[in-house]
Amino acid sequence: MPSFDIVSEIDMVEVKNAVDNANRELATRYDFRGADASFEFKDDAVVVSAEGDFQLQQMRDMLRGACVKRKLPASAMNPLDDIRSGKSHKQTIAFKQGIDQATGKKIVKLVKDAKIKVQVSIQGEQLRVNGKKRDDLQAVMALVKEAELGQAFQFNNFRD
Repeated sequence: MPSFDIVSEIDMVEVKNAVDNANRELATRYDFRGADASFEFKDDAVVVSAEGDFQLQQMRDMLRGACVKRKLPASAMNPLDDIRSGKSHKQTIAFKQGIDQATGKKIVKLVKDAKIKVQVSIQGEQLRVNGKKRDDLQAVMALVKEAELGQAFQFNNFRD
């Protein structure tokens, strides 16, 4: 019986490369000359530090652009609350990994509403899709790709 897994994973090496590219772009920007601003990759997250809130906004956009150039989904970026201490502003940007329970239930409901003859089961942070026909599995893949669920999904472990 053919099956595949739906997962949501981010390649952290590519995130580190995107941070390096954003730091290079930051060094060449005229509006950041002499400013105390930097990107730092640590603990599977990016710490953005700048002198002002406006600079922080521009740096988030630079990081988003660097992620898109590295073919990372921009929807995976999850900016957390920013910390202000005196003159400096810091913000941690985490990346969504795995499929949470609510999103998994939305995908299961989406597939059931489409009335495709497959079984979808939630297995931790991934979903397993089983069906009798390969065409049904490909229809599920297309359905999940088209759905706007605020997260990027990959399909792996395809078994025939």
